[in-house]
This record gives sequence, structure tokens and C-alpha cells, in this order.
Amino acid sequence: MNKDKKMMSIVAADGSIDEVEVVLAFEFKDNQKEYVIYTKNEKDEADNVTVYVSNVDRSTGKPKLLGIESDEEWSRIKDVLRELAKTE
Repeated sequence: MNKDKKMMSIVAADGSIDEVEVVLAFEFKDNQKEYVIYTKNEKDEADNVTVYVSNVDRSTGKPKLLGIESDEEWSRIKDVLRELAKTE
């Protein structure tokens, strides 16, 4: 196992736990929203690794992953993903 990989556990609504690899965590300073891009290292039919993006809610003291709420948020996140792809 690569020591540089950052792993996290995600607990689903049904109580099952997934170990996932964190690709990138970042925050948009203007709206104070924190996001995490992660993967289960699954590949699609074109052999691309599937990634997931969630909004991180820390308001309850325990981090909770939420869906992306708006098209504007998705647009900004896609810009981050494009920049990330350029550096890979």
C-alpha cells in the first residue's frame, strides 16, 4: 500500500462502511464550504477511475458528507477537477 495515500472511512445510511482514498480536500474561502474528492478506485468502461465529490459538513462536530446543492457549486468544482487533471 502506498504510504502517501490518505484514506478515510465513509459510513453509509445503512451502516455499511467504505474505505476510500482521498484525492483532494479543499475549501472555497468566499463561501466557507469545504469539499472532498475521493475514489473507491473503481474503473468505468473506458478504464478511467471514478471519483466522487461531497460537501463536508462539520457543524455537528462529526464530519458528514453532503451532496452538491447547486449548478454553480458544480461548475466551480469542475474547474478544480480540470486543474487537477492538468497536474496529473
